[in-house]
This record gives sequence, structure tokens and C-alpha cells, in this order.
Amino acid sequence: MLTNAEMKSIRSLREKKFRDELGLFTVEGEKSVAEALASSFEVVRVLRAEDIGASAMERISQCATPSPVLAVVRMPKEDRPAELPGGLALALDSVRDPGNFGTILRIADWFGVSQVFASPDSVETFNPKTVQASMGSVFRVRVSRCDIAALCAEFSSAGRRVYGTVLDGENIYSAQLTADGLVVMGNESNGISAEVARLLDSRLRIPSFGGGAESLNVAVATAVTLSEFRRR
Repeated sequence: MLTNAEMKSIRSLREKKFRDELGLFTVEGEKSVAEALASSFEVVRVLRAEDIGASAMERISQCATPSPVLAVVRMPKEDRPAELPGGLALALDSVRDPGNFGTILRIADWFGVSQVFASPDSVETFNPKTVQASMGSVFRVRVSRCDIAALCAEFSSAGRRVYGTVLDGENIYSAQLTADGLVVMGNESNGISAEVARLLDSRLRIPSFGGGAESLNVAVATAVTLSEFRRR
């Protein structure tokens, strides 16, 4: 059974300040909890409705419909790797929506991009909605927080191309793409910041074949972009 104090502690992980203070986050659902247990993350506790009761699970769950299992997991550090990763890497410049962030992690996982860099003002990786949207990919894709402009400069200095999606760029379907470099995706409303845009080696545009929509959702744009890189 869970004590009231334990339930209160788990419930507090809904808020960022308590996640940061305790260094913990929750993950729910059979598949996502299994992913956590199979990963290198430290799983502190696994709670099942059949053991603690449906009422207690409802009280600690962060989902509209409580799942049958919830795990409390320790947050890893999100430091930069000592060296730039090989192959293709992804950078998120002020991506603020947790659903988008989590979906992008899932997309990166699908297309074999194991390293994602995120600006400090992007939404936190272990926000409950981010974790849920990632569908377990949060446990396989490494996220590092860093200054994206400085990162772009490092890639360029190493002779590796920096790509970014912008509305006035070159058609991605006819542009030259490599299997090695950094792909930058921007904020949902404002796109890539001016500081980062100045550091792009290749400005890419996903062309519209219709006439109504002004732009693509950033997660959808990420999927289209990575798919084209992998298709070459």
C-alpha cells in the first residue's frame, strides 16, 4: 500500500519545480514502463493498480485515464557529450510544446538519430506530456541541453554541414544533403532564431503542394526532413 505521504510525493512530480528538486519523473503505461526498465535509466519504483488499488492509482496518475502501471524514474543529466556525435544529429531551437518535443524524440528514434540537442528554453524532456508523446523513445534518444548557436559553430568548424528548415530556403527535394551533419528545427511560432539562422550552411524549405496552410507543425516538418535525409 502507498502512504498518503508517498502519494503526495509522487503527485508532486506533476510540477517542474518538484521534478527538478527530487530529480525524478513518472512514466505510465505497460509499454513505456517496459521501455524504462529495459533502458539505462534508474527506475526507482514500479507501482501497479492491482497492488495499490485503482483509487490510489487514480490519485497518482497524471493521465486523464489512469494506466494500470506507473514507474518513478530518476532523471539523467543532460550534459553535452565530450565530442560531437557522428552521423546525423538534430537540434531543437526553442521548441516549447511538450507534445511536439516528445513526438520529435519518437521521430528521431524512428529515423536512427540518437542525439538531440535542445536549447535551454525548449520544454523540459521529462515533462509528463513529453514523456507520454515520446512513446518510450525518451529512453533511447539522448537529449543534451546547450547553446544552439555555439553548437552550430562547432559543427561548421569541424567541417560538418549545418542544415535548417526555413520558409525561404532551397527546395529540400532538390537540395544536396549529406548523411553527416546537424539539422536544426525551430520554434513553433517563430521558426529558427535569427542568431542561429545566420550560422546555417544550408537553408532548406519543404515545398507546399496546396495553397491554404501557411506552415507545417514542427514535429511533422521534422519527420519530412529526416525522411528525406534518410532517403538519399
